Amino acid sequence: MKAIIARDFAPLDQLVYGDWPEPEAKGNTVVIEAEAIGVNYPDGLLVQGLYQMKPPLPFVPGMEVAGRVVAVGPGVKSVKLGDRVAALSTHGSYAERVGAAEPFVMPLPPDMPAADACALLAGYGTSHYALKQRSALREGETLCVLGAAGATGIAAIQIGKALGARVIGVASSEEKRRIAAEAGADIALGYDNLKEALKEVTGSKGVDVGFDPVGGETFDVLARSMAWNGRLLVIGFASGAIPQFPVNLALVKGFSVVGVFWGAFTTKEPRVYAGNMKELVGWYLAGKVRPVIEGTYPLADAAAVLTRVLGRGASGKLILKP
Repeated sequence: MKAIIARDFAPLDQLVYGDWPEPEAKGNTVVIEAEAIGVNYPDGLLVQGLYQMKPPLPFVPGMEVAGRVVAVGPGVKSVKLGDRVAALSTHGSYAERVGAAEPFVMPLPPDMPAADACALLAGYGTSHYALKQRSALREGETLCVLGAAGATGIAAIQIGKALGARVIGVASSEEKRRIAAEAGADIALGYDNLKEALKEVTGSKGVDVGFDPVGGETFDVLARSMAWNGRLLVIGFASGAIPQFPVNLALVKGFSVVGVFWGAFTTKEPRVYAGNMKELVGWYLAGKVRPVIEGTYPLADAAAVLTRVLGRGASGKLILKP
């Protein structure tokens, strides 16, 4: 079968589209013929050796796939041949066929598009875990989402609204701010003079929950805009710069800085993860959350698509298709 192969930890243009062994249906493995493959920011970090974990070389990147079950291991009980499913893994999904462990395979509702299913995994999964478990966002609180037009940012806006929050989306261009507003943000702001803008729109109170997948200088701005008893969520560092946090701010302003490592959460708390996904699918079917799919691209173009994602040029979810 064809797959995207990382032969070494190297720049994205070193990825190879070539032949790779098909996954075997052993133990609790479910083999899925891919209809859609999700592209995520961590995928690009992984192939460059910049992520928190490093798989053995060579490897196939990719953590999300949706498609049809074509083989199951002898230990698999919850799905059968022909079922449409979505699956999560640390890597291995940029391929025509993907093997995934049964606990991380989710049956799909009949009418859910494969691309939407991929979006609900890492992007919406991260935002849901961040806002529900890590910050315990409450109805009536103010949520500020940085990177609001990205796949994870759009998810955070929609989930924030589903939880009853007032949502401020922050994005870099007028077009991206329009996307954030269409996703449900009550207010859409730019990064220029952000501290003053947040002070104005919150009546000097500050934000109760800050959602930051960007890092860099903007993290410091958001930290100085937190409300008393606020929770500042560290999601990632799309700007490429890991901020240095002045801990006196947390002391004086009385807020918490909370790390969000969704990948570790899925393995350490699989039952909670499964419950989260069930709730997200329910919200999807009820129309409370709706992924924005910006585009679908050939699997062979994975390097170019990843380059765009890492350059923060995407609005919404990007999908690969074999």
